Amino acid sequence: MPGMKVGFDNEKYLEMQSKHIMERIEQFDNKLYLEFGGKLFDDFHASRVLPGFVPDSKLQMLMKLAPQAEIVMVVSAADIEKNKIRGDLGITYDNDVIRLIDEFRSRGLYVGSVVLTKFSGQHAAVMYEKRLENMGIKVYKHYLIPGYPTNVPLIVSEEGYGKNDYIETTRPLVVVTAPGPGSGKMSTCLSQLYHELKHGVRAGYAKFETFPIWNLPLKHPVNLAYEAATADLNDINMIDPFHLEAYGETTVNYNRDVEIFPVLKAIFEKIYGSSPYKSPTDMGVNMAGNCIVDDEACREASKQEIIRRYYQAVMGVANGTRTEEEALKIQLLMNQENLTPEDRSTVYPAHKREEETGEPAVALELPDGRIVTGKTGDLLGPSAAVLLNALKELAGIADEKHIISPSAIEPIQTLKTQYLGSKNPRLHTDEVLIALSTTAAENEEAAKALAQLPKLRGCQVHSSVMLSTVDTKMFQKLECDVTCDPK
Repeated sequence: MPGMKVGFDNEKYLEMQSKHIMERIEQFDNKLYLEFGGKLFDDFHASRVLPGFVPDSKLQMLMKLAPQAEIVMVVSAADIEKNKIRGDLGITYDNDVIRLIDEFRSRGLYVGSVVLTKFSGQHAAVMYEKRLENMGIKVYKHYLIPGYPTNVPLIVSEEGYGKNDYIETTRPLVVVTAPGPGSGKMSTCLSQLYHELKHGVRAGYAKFETFPIWNLPLKHPVNLAYEAATADLNDINMIDPFHLEAYGETTVNYNRDVEIFPVLKAIFEKIYGSSPYKSPTDMGVNMAGNCIVDDEACREASKQEIIRRYYQAVMGVANGTRTEEEALKIQLLMNQENLTPEDRSTVYPAHKREEETGEPAVALELPDGRIVTGKTGDLLGPSAAVLLNALKELAGIADEKHIISPSAIEPIQTLKTQYLGSKNPRLHTDEVLIALSTTAAENEEAAKALAQLPKLRGCQVHSSVMLSTVDTKMFQKLECDVTCDPK
């Protein structure tokens, strides 16, 4: 985040985390099923609340373990059947699995197979299985078990886990991951423990989730920001009662893991005769809490994330994609930290510019904390204007100097209004960048401004009105964090 101090030691994290996982493998029969929660590649949430955390840290950490590790992808046949879409990327779960496999392989990681969970002969899932097999990927099927997850005697029997395919794996660390929550990762791991024992191997199970961070206080802003991020799932952070009872130690977990633990413990006892873990916290392997080097910086970044999530939620309510309960839940988290929507650096400048001009305005905070604004003009929309102003500011070009020639703008306006039927002649962010790059061919200052684009990564943006999809997507591509007023 701009002007933010680094609060997290990423190098230390990679070292500690990979070492800790290796130790956990050794606790068992040199076979560990590691359930990977959250995002492996683009964990922007973690990088926003823990300034210094690199979005693909978990992947980097896996690459340290590459010779020992294999990846098993899990996707629910029910999600394939209903074409479930991953919200942040806008692609279906089945396509995301293929995208992830390509990503893993391109980094030199070994992907062993795909498991279709909750399989009951769904047509789309059968077609998908053929598609994967044509690509040379092994596919296994796991079935619905009546009374799951409470009917332990049935689950841990030949009629339960016994009916599932045994996934053949060749390496000591099996990373079980999925395109999204509710895919059946945990069930896949436990089914494998049952089958491994039949093959004479006492395999282990552990869980790798970054949030909530178990060794930070319950109401630490980093943990509250996770509640804000999962307001739609109704995840609630809580003190782990099992850990407190077993060790007299206060640790943080979340409701779903705490609720399922007695069942998990019973499944372990049924498979092995005893459970290796006394609490949900015991199952975790996350070391992130030990790598915070500036607590204040992480607190501040997390408070900003809560406000950002609040704006996302109220905007979602306005366009019908989110519920009012989500927005209210985040509002309560803001109240706990005495935050208001105005406690975001770019909100007041955007509102002030709108008041002055009587038209929509956008404000952007540069990496050094300076604020640039953009107003609605005849040629440019406010998002395009702020983008141009920010690039000029970063390149040290005077405000009154034009770096895009009108001859580059006019043809685009003609194309929009006369040929493509748009009523709005003003340029969007993508169009202004095209105009800037065509001008850059013969104009040195335009080229200099264009070269500043990478510096916008992590900048904060606020718009006094809801942005068009085009502008939202462009800011996303530039990795700016955008909020809007819901109007």
